[in-house]
This record gives sequence, C-alpha cells and structure tokens, in this order.
Amino acid sequence: MTTTDGAVAGAPQVLVAADKFKGSLTAVQVAERVTAGLHNIAPGVRVEALPVADGGDGTVAAAVAAGFERHEAAVTGPLGERRTAAFALRDGVAVVEMAEASGLQHLPEGVFAPLTSTTYGSGELLRAALDAGARSIVFGVGGSATTDGGAGMLAALGARFLDANGQPVGPGGGGLRDLASADLSGLDERLAGTDIVLASDVDNPLTGPKGAPAVYGPQKGASPEEVAILDEALAHFAAVLEKSIGQKAADAALSPGAGAAGGIGYGALVGLGASFRPGIEVMLDVLGFAPALERATLVITGEGSLDEQTLHGKAPAGVAAAARAAGKEVIAVCGRLALRPEALGKAGIRRAYALTDIEPDTARCIAEAGPLLEQVAENIARDFLS
Repeated sequence: MTTTDGAVAGAPQVLVAADKFKGSLTAVQVAERVTAGLHNIAPGVRVEALPVADGGDGTVAAAVAAGFERHEAAVTGPLGERRTAAFALRDGVAVVEMAEASGLQHLPEGVFAPLTSTTYGSGELLRAALDAGARSIVFGVGGSATTDGGAGMLAALGARFLDANGQPVGPGGGGLRDLASADLSGLDERLAGTDIVLASDVDNPLTGPKGAPAVYGPQKGASPEEVAILDEALAHFAAVLEKSIGQKAADAALSPGAGAAGGIGYGALVGLGASFRPGIEVMLDVLGFAPALERATLVITGEGSLDEQTLHGKAPAGVAAAARAAGKEVIAVCGRLALRPEALGKAGIRRAYALTDIEPDTARCIAEAGPLLEQVAENIARDFLS
C-alpha cells in the first residue's frame, strides 16, 4: 500500500483500489497511472493505493503491494515442467495463488492439455507456504489450466490415488478415469492445524451442467467430447473418495466453490478442510481495505472489462459494495465498458470511465493502456476533484 506525500490539508483523500487490466496493466500499474493522472490536475489531493485481486492471477502481487513478503518455490507446472512460483507471507498468514503454479498463462500459446494438465504444483506451493511458517492460508484459485478436481494438489501433499494395479493414476482429470482407490491418510499433518480459506469468485459445483468441466472446460481447450470425459472422471473421483472417507466427499462435490479452478476447490474442501469465501471479500480483509476505506472520501476501482461478469463477485463489485455500505462514493475505470448506467448504479458505482471513450481502437487501448488511463484519471480529477 502506498500513500502520496505533499497533500494539502483538508483536501479530498482518494483510495485507488482497482484490479489489473488483464493483458496490459498489473493492479500496481493501474494504481500508479491513476495516481499520476489525478495529480496532473489536482496536485494537492492525497491518494492511497491499494491494488486488489479476487483470488485469481495477480493475487500474490496485490498482497506483496500491501506489505506481504514475496517468497518463491520450485514447483511443477501444469504440463509437468519445473518452474518458479511465488506466494506471499506476513505474520503467519500466507496468500497462495494456484495460478502461479497451475495457471493457463504457463501453457505455450495455442497449446492446451485439458485431460492431462495437473495441479500438482499447487500442492507443492501450499507445502512451501507451510515450510515457511504459514499458520493460516488464503488459497486463491482462478485462471487455472487444469480440470483434475485438485487430485494433483492432494497428491503433492501426500494423498495416494491408485489404479486397479496399485499404481498412481496418470496426471490430470483424464487420469482419474482409472482411479480405483484413494487414500488421504498420508496428507501433510500440518494441514490439520492450518486455517485454509478457499478464495474464489466461482460458486459452481464439481460436476453437472454447471460444473467445472461443462462451464470452464472449453476455456481450457476441452472439446465437447473431452468435457464429457472430464465430467465423468470427476464424478468417479468423488465416488471413490466417498468410499474412502464417507458422505462428506459427496456433500463437498455439491458445495459452492467445488467447481472452482477445474475442481481444485473440491480438492481443497474435501482434502484440506478449507472453508469457502468469495475471493474479493477475503482479499479485502487480508489487504487491510476497511481502514483505508475509512480514510477515503472518494474510491476509484476498476478492471480491464466492466461487464456482466464484474457483477458476480469480481473485484470492482466487491470494492463498490463495501464502499457503498460505508457511504463512500465510487468511480470505476476500465478498458472496456459493457454495463449500462443503471447496472453500475445498482452495483454502487456512480460513474465509469473507459479507455475506449478516448481511443475507440481496442488494440491501441491495450498497447497504450498506461498513458490512456492517465488521461482517464485526469478527467476524473476534473469532474470530481477540481
């Protein structure tokens, strides 16, 4: 978190609590550009920057910007390759982002592996957080390349998933078709004494028409036939786990959040004893949003695209809801605006400013997002701070 110096006494205090503009600006860069634009027009205004995230990619970066310490670990990527992933830690609280280990961004361009991509590295990253002294873990899930129900993650933490010959099943959701037995007794003992929160903006169940394979499989390259295979494999996974640990395995498959990030939510609920909370709510708590909000007279939030998805648990909606409850005015910035003023108003956002208002060419908006966002912030300063 950063606060500008040189503010004029009695001047408005602006809180910039925006998510990333995916593909062009990180949440930290968004805050920097908005701050610069505001100061170009209103140099005496006090600006506090609190980059936010909803549990998906960029969550660790937001935690580090808020004062957490960045740690790195060697983990297994979604295709089995070795890579470096980061988590954040402060005072025994770790923020672990599964996309750091198992995210779509780690796949080569145009390459998908819906049946074989694994969450094993996410389990290794959780173990690294435990090794570093974490006693409480916020496990942000989203942006995954995987649909394995969290089986890979659990295997990395000591679970055993065997086929009829007593051999470990293959990686990914496809490998779960061969699952004959599941044994969670070897899970890392430290997990039992660790408070784990599953932070996600997805409340889908594990399988079925609204399950992980059907809803999110196509985004990960799954054909209709592969979606059917994955849905059947995850249902089989839950059935085998039910035989091993009882009814709670079946209940967890129907629980909100089980379908998050290709079903890693299910693995976290049934294997790690995690509790599910909307990602932005968790992250606002962790990042210290409430005291920053109390200091603010105006809040600026945003993300790359403000659309219908924004209203369903994304960071700007969470920020706006909290700010409205505190009686604070909220402005949004975005690359593209696809919400009508009425929808914005219901979400607690007074007005939204889009880069496309200045530059209609989307490709140029992405390429020149920084300078354009600074111009947008100048317009906000003229309209609300001058």
